[in-house]
Amino acid sequence: MPELPEVEVVRRGLAEFTTGRTIDAVEVLHPRPLRRHLAGPDDFAARLKGQTFAEPARRGKYLWLPLTSGDAVLTHLGMSGQFRVQPVGAPEERHLRVRIRFADDGGEVRFVDQRMFGGLSYSEGGATLPEEIAHIARDPFDPLFDLERFVAGVRRRKTGLKRALLDQSLVSGIGNIYADEALWRAKLHYARATETMKPLQIREILRHAHEVMAAALDVGGTSFDALYVNVNGESGYFERGLAVYGQEDSPCPRDGRPIRRESFMNRSSFRCPKCQPVPRHARW
Repeated sequence: MPELPEVEVVRRGLAEFTTGRTIDAVEVLHPRPLRRHLAGPDDFAARLKGQTFAEPARRGKYLWLPLTSGDAVLTHLGMSGQFRVQPVGAPEERHLRVRIRFADDGGEVRFVDQRMFGGLSYSEGGATLPEEIAHIARDPFDPLFDLERFVAGVRRRKTGLKRALLDQSLVSGIGNIYADEALWRAKLHYARATETMKPLQIREILRHAHEVMAAALDVGGTSFDALYVNVNGESGYFERGLAVYGQEDSPCPRDGRPIRRESFMNRSSFRCPKCQPVPRHARW
């Protein structure tokens, strides 16, 4: 699933293409991506016709396209959702689900989703922040992110450290990939009990998470396959810079020990057994 860097790459791409443009028509080729818009595809298309996009915005892994009316289109990419920018008349993608055409002579925006876990919905009054995602915490790139509130929240949770990093009510945008990379950089095991951590250690792990996501953002995010690409269809290149995630049995870049893959929350967690030993106080 795309994490903060990948969603931010998409946001920037859409910002260059959609900001200030007026919608002429919306074509829904499959209703499933609009399942959260309870009024249905026809209502979604009718609401958008004639409206003008403002600059796209993001919180964590959620992206929304504000409208100058004060409403917004809220979207989540899910496992394989993509926004593609294409010239009018370009061949259709195999998994094209929604097409947005504009009143000018420029190209169109397409929502493509192979697995259809992603989706779009219309958010009334959601231009500044859709009510549907107001409960999600700010992310480390947000100027208003409250570091000390995050530190206190982690220590109160009494959980494993990686579980805290993935808790979107504490901090948004960090997913499995960048949590593992940040933990490796900090030399911490994913099951470290949060209540045993000093505030300085928690600040440090968040610093590492910010740094690794910034590095990924610089190269377009992480693409393991064609399910994540930016709006021009280009892949991200941070896979080449991953130290532990997806690197099972490869040597640790720090000490050469084989990287381990372990089961974690119905997914996988990767660590170096020497750099990141099992802690005395662990919460699995």
